Amino acid sequence: MPLDVALANEQVVELMRAGKMREAEAICRQVLAHAPGDTIAQLNLGAIATSAAVLRARQGRLDEAEAIFREALRLRPADPSAYANMALIVRQQGRPDEAIDWYRKAIAIGPNFPDPYNGLGSALRESGRIGEAVAAFRQAVAIDPSQREIHSNLVYAMQFDPDSSQEQTFAEHLNWGAKFAEPLRGQIAPHPNDRSPDRRLRVGYVSPDLCNHVVGWFMEPILEHHDREAFEVFCYADVAQSDDMSARLQQHCDAWRITAGQRDDQLAQLIREDGIDILVDLTLHMRNNRLAMFAYKPAPVQLTYLAYCGTSGMTAMDGCITDPHLSPPGLHEQFFTERLLRLPDCYWCYRPSALAPPVDALPASSRGFVTFGSLNSFAKVNDSVIETWSRILQSLPASRLILHVPGGDANASARERVTKAGIDPARVTLVSHQARADYFALYNQIDIVLDPFPYGGGTTSLDALWMGVPFITLSGRMPVGRAGVTLLSNLGLHDLIASSGEEYVRKAIDLAGDLTRLAALRGGLRARMNQSPLTDEPRFARSLESLYRSAWRDWCAAAPAI
Repeated sequence: MPLDVALANEQVVELMRAGKMREAEAICRQVLAHAPGDTIAQLNLGAIATSAAVLRARQGRLDEAEAIFREALRLRPADPSAYANMALIVRQQGRPDEAIDWYRKAIAIGPNFPDPYNGLGSALRESGRIGEAVAAFRQAVAIDPSQREIHSNLVYAMQFDPDSSQEQTFAEHLNWGAKFAEPLRGQIAPHPNDRSPDRRLRVGYVSPDLCNHVVGWFMEPILEHHDREAFEVFCYADVAQSDDMSARLQQHCDAWRITAGQRDDQLAQLIREDGIDILVDLTLHMRNNRLAMFAYKPAPVQLTYLAYCGTSGMTAMDGCITDPHLSPPGLHEQFFTERLLRLPDCYWCYRPSALAPPVDALPASSRGFVTFGSLNSFAKVNDSVIETWSRILQSLPASRLILHVPGGDANASARERVTKAGIDPARVTLVSHQARADYFALYNQIDIVLDPFPYGGGTTSLDALWMGVPFITLSGRMPVGRAGVTLLSNLGLHDLIASSGEEYVRKAIDLAGDLTRLAALRGGLRARMNQSPLTDEPRFARSLESLYRSAWRDWCAAAPAI
């Protein structure tokens, strides 16, 4: 009996909807054996291949995923999503230049789809081509202004862009808030929370990164040292897959809610039912943020902390946690919708990793030349940064530079940018993503870290200091550019903070010429950190709790909403 192609294709669609991909694929192949040119069957098989590839990508089987995506691309050569999927896979494999090419092919085929522009923006940002990234995100927003995640990508990218003014960046945050948060104000209900100022409070933390992630690492000492008589701790773990760090964090909580997949309104209702008094966002506009949920204002006091120090652009967010060095009084208030709440010492509490090796002797002492380095995300290394670093290397002809870039030596565009800035590529080592132990070991090859700008290092700067490597920082205009000011101020190393590009270059050259001081710093930075507020976990927890209590008392003293 001849195969009914139309009926078979309908069966395939039903099987795909039911998640029965193997059965669907078998029927697709029967159709194509009977009618090799059937377009619908080819598209269905391509969709099945895409689904299989996504699954393998989530499992870390990227080579298999790439092979399947290539087959899907052969079957669906006019489908822009097929090209965008290829771009995503090669991006995950550390091939950013190739990813950018695939995204551009997707855009050429489907110029009116926002997702390829969004992916292109992410790939360009990761490659340090921040001006192009901002332009790509703007184009994605223009095509589909309704996608809040894409608009979040734009406002976050502007933090990295030396050509985006503080006023422009803040205005774009306000645009985001007006589009995605303000329309929900009418759904904010009064809070029935007991207004006793000194009672035990329920504090909730919301994050997709309560796992083996930098947010998880910084949250562990906070959760561990919370005063449980004064605070009841809830974590809303929006993690796709829990891990050993998630399990450790959970041990320090009174309640651990797994919230992945919940709608914003559902999560807001859960938080209300839990009676949370102070709700803390740990993501801001970064990946998988839940800012739209905060727009429902499920808790009477809502604060932002840790992801990076910036504004949400929302009136429903009450405070942004910062410190006196990131945000000196009077410097940034006009660029925040939130009230700035300052910790007394430092924004971070650093718990050194057990994977960090002992500090080696100063490399320059045996090599005869100074090695500069930056193991920050290459997203922070814009052309102005490279040009400034070039001036330092040109003044010290024997010096070397180690940079962390996606793909390492295979990243042709990164090497081209370095060369264009006048740096001999033979003097530059490009290293790709490293296992954590290997990453720490790299600091034993670096004498001085060069902090990027306008978005400086945070975790990487703390890691460098722990490994005995000082850094030169440029005091930035916004909090994301002042992390180095906070860290060096807490260590009494104010002379390593520059107020201009010229001073940054001069300080780097001067420090490179003082091997005696470099050796002394290398041998003493760990002890200095251990004696500073940067690693004092109980002190930090008490300071954070004091800030929470003060914010709570302010709410208690305010007139209840009618």
